[in-house]
Amino acid sequence: MIKEVYNVIGVMSGTSLDGIDLALISFKKETNWSFKIITAQTVSYPEHWFKKLKSLTSLERSELANIDEEYTSYLATVINQFIKQNSITDIDAVCSHGHTALHQPGFGFTLQIGNLPKLSSLIDQLVVCDFRVQDVDLGGQGAPLVPIGDRLLFKDYDWCLNLGGFANISSEIKNESVAFDICPVNIVLNKYVESLGFQYDDAGELARNGKLNNTLFDDLNALSFYKETPPKSLGLEWVEQQIIPLINSFELHTKDILHTYVKHAAFQIAKVVNQTNEASILVTGGGAFNTFLMEEITKLTSNKIVIPSSEIIEFKEALIFGFLGVLKLREEINCLKSVTGASQNHSSGKVYPVNYLDTV
Repeated sequence: MIKEVYNVIGVMSGTSLDGIDLALISFKKETNWSFKIITAQTVSYPEHWFKKLKSLTSLERSELANIDEEYTSYLATVINQFIKQNSITDIDAVCSHGHTALHQPGFGFTLQIGNLPKLSSLIDQLVVCDFRVQDVDLGGQGAPLVPIGDRLLFKDYDWCLNLGGFANISSEIKNESVAFDICPVNIVLNKYVESLGFQYDDAGELARNGKLNNTLFDDLNALSFYKETPPKSLGLEWVEQQIIPLINSFELHTKDILHTYVKHAAFQIAKVVNQTNEASILVTGGGAFNTFLMEEITKLTSNKIVIPSSEIIEFKEALIFGFLGVLKLREEINCLKSVTGASQNHSSGKVYPVNYLDTV
């Protein structure tokens, strides 16, 4: 499907569980790619789905298969509502990341639920999805996948930093894309904020009012992941095995945990971006709204921090997964071996036409 203009819906559910991001985007290919977000929305998870998705790593594969069926149907309902509410009639594809249930690239396995073939029939649209599996099959980390979008859509910035469930970053170094996960962010902060009756720490004010525990700060920074070289990626399993038990062993007040963890995340992020001088850093993801976190990062770097429009902050990942789908439809490279460690660059993702189930 090679043409100059594509209208797609990008769909993303992140590990921070703040909801399903949907964005209707128009992409145009001239000399370079350009885009316009026409409309976008985040649909919060109902309580029962929030609880289910939080517990995915503890489930057996058979239980995950059942949830995959349920979640695909639920995702179809959300997408159909978005299409109906916005009177969307002419789109080339729905490009969906799904929701990561397990991510164990070291064992050759990654699973994003919500990517079953029936999705195309349930929404009556061509679907491009399941972008990570092929990369893992080729020996890669299956993450991060955003860097091809950073290279082609946000090339005016030296670093593109996303502060979501995890902090991840991408850059062009010596004409090659480099990208990796830095550290967990909201996936940890939100967990502890819940104990205070909140879904997230508004502007980081709870963390700001806590105190630094130097020993926990040092122990977090000593974790072996931070000594590894890219390509490298993180998953919820690592957080539950390494971060949470370490934090809980200190028996601190929640505000002190939040304060110390924000300082830790800022330290790890600054350590990466300070590899270059006089660089511009585009910051997106929910963490960009955490004023305390942004202040702590700014204190530790002399580089220029750029906060874009709230639309880009909130929907950049949905935007880029829409773009990955467009590249897949064109059979163009959307996954970079320099980033994931795969054996080759490739065009990743599965394409399900509307009548797919009738043809298999």
